[in-house]
Amino acid sequence: MRIHLIAVGQRMPDWVNTAYQDFARRLPGEYRLNLVELAAGKRGKNADIARAIADEGKRMLDALPKDCLVITLDEHGRAWSTMEVAGQLADWSRGGRDVALLIGGADGLAAEVRQRADMSWSLSNLTLPHALVRVVLAEQLYRAWSLLTNHPYHRA
Repeated sequence: MRIHLIAVGQRMPDWVNTAYQDFARRLPGEYRLNLVELAAGKRGKNADIARAIADEGKRMLDALPKDCLVITLDEHGRAWSTMEVAGQLADWSRGGRDVALLIGGADGLAAEVRQRADMSWSLSNLTLPHALVRVVLAEQLYRAWSLLTNHPYHRA
């Protein structure tokens, strides 16, 4: 199983790249995390935001691996505890399909992306900066793996 993190936004600050890569590298090969960065839609004065969201959504759907499980990261999704994330990771692995985790742009996900999703996950009731979502997501996947393998990283 591969985990594809498809995220709108490029040129992240160094601290984001460093933190994300730190956790992504810790995951073993069978849970490899593959980051796909997509350019944000055009924004600015007099920008058509609906068109930007739709453009981002189309590119996200085009980037999906064939027959993968699609999970949107969305404030309206279901919040999972750390133990539930570990359970999800185990289920995904047993399912044998690649998993795509989708992070939308600054104005959210396109309706077509939400419709395509098999499930929706909320990392927090807080609104998080998109750059930070990458870091939190990679850390939580590593933490979930550590729980499944009795690795000492998670101490609860």
